Amino acid sequence: MTPRSTPPRPAPEPAPTADQATEDAMSNATTVSPAHSASTASTLITNIAALVTNDPSLGDGSPLGLIQHAAVVIEGDRVVWTGDQSKAPATDNRVDAGGRAVLPGFVDSHSHLVFAGDRTQEFNARMSGRPYSAGGIRTTVAATRAASDEELERNLTHYLAEALRQGTTTFETKSGYGLTVEDEARALRIAAAHTDEVTYLGAHIVSPDHADDPAGYVSLVTGEMLDACAPHARWIDVFCEKGAFDGDQARAILTAGKAKGLHPRIHANQLSYGPGVQLAVELDAASADHCTHLTAEDVDALANSRTVATLLPGAEFSTRAEWPNARRLLDAGVTVALSTDCNPGSSFTSSVPFCIALAVRDMRMTPDEALWSATAGGAAALRRDDIGRLTPGAVADLILLDAPSHVHLAYRPGVPLVSGVWRRGERVV
Repeated sequence: MTPRSTPPRPAPEPAPTADQATEDAMSNATTVSPAHSASTASTLITNIAALVTNDPSLGDGSPLGLIQHAAVVIEGDRVVWTGDQSKAPATDNRVDAGGRAVLPGFVDSHSHLVFAGDRTQEFNARMSGRPYSAGGIRTTVAATRAASDEELERNLTHYLAEALRQGTTTFETKSGYGLTVEDEARALRIAAAHTDEVTYLGAHIVSPDHADDPAGYVSLVTGEMLDACAPHARWIDVFCEKGAFDGDQARAILTAGKAKGLHPRIHANQLSYGPGVQLAVELDAASADHCTHLTAEDVDALANSRTVATLLPGAEFSTRAEWPNARRLLDAGVTVALSTDCNPGSSFTSSVPFCIALAVRDMRMTPDEALWSATAGGAAALRRDDIGRLTPGAVADLILLDAPSHVHLAYRPGVPLVSGVWRRGERVV
């Protein structure tokens, strides 16, 4: 489900507001005043050099369904027409894309945005080759517990506005930095005010309060904490890894969540070989995330399931860890998503374009595959078919690039190419 209709409120930072960004973007496109209210008016975006629809029945027949010299019509919050610009119907409004590319909005299906503090010193030490003995996730847990609701929401909305300016129109986010009943529930309440794609991650690590009683913590996560958190979440997640939760604990946690109506996702096989991927497939998890250390059996299981392999190259970039083998997964027929894993410890980026560039350069994905994975792939990881594509009936979430082709996202890494964003049919950047 897409972010709610109220645009995220940016924190009081020097970064431009959504209104300022919209004014800047509007200087690059020609718009005719609407004839009707925004909720009912139709808008034609024309003079598109290349339109990515993610519908292989359209355009060039590729998975991207690429249409050259294209146009798209939005009415209300939906796409109602796509095709050759010469055949476009009459509309109330008109936007001239000026020979730029138009893409579906990015779908960031894995993030950890309800937190306080940062871990700058930890990152600096890691990149400098110095030992650092601070608490990792526990450092963020302490800061998050100490923060007020207002501080947590201000931080969340700041990073949502940052991501929106870079083209993210749908995002998932998790709890996991509270690890008490009260703190996990409030994290989910705060997140649920901004997206319906909310994930309960009480099983991020064993809470420091239960360091000597991990079984007791699993009982809390599957009992009182789950009862408090389930009303605010759609998903349940667990970090299945040595030092976190083993396969049996992860199965118990995800099964308890399913009994409460939450659908599983799982942090799987990030740091070592383990049972996470097989458990994801067994429980029909929507997504197995990270997928760095995979056996042939793991790849085969993913290829023969509905479970999406969500790759998070920001984490490998920020930790100098081994890159996942995206080529191996794609060649086996696995559905792959790309997401940011935005979090203060191991992947502090909100930029999907940056992750696309990393995936192309260091994970051997083609530019087409990386874009599909960051849009339609992310939608698949959220079990959604109304986002991540630009075809009639889809939600009108789209990006205008200051470039003639989506390939520029990897070709010009680090350049702010997103010059316009529409979310649910309204221009917000």
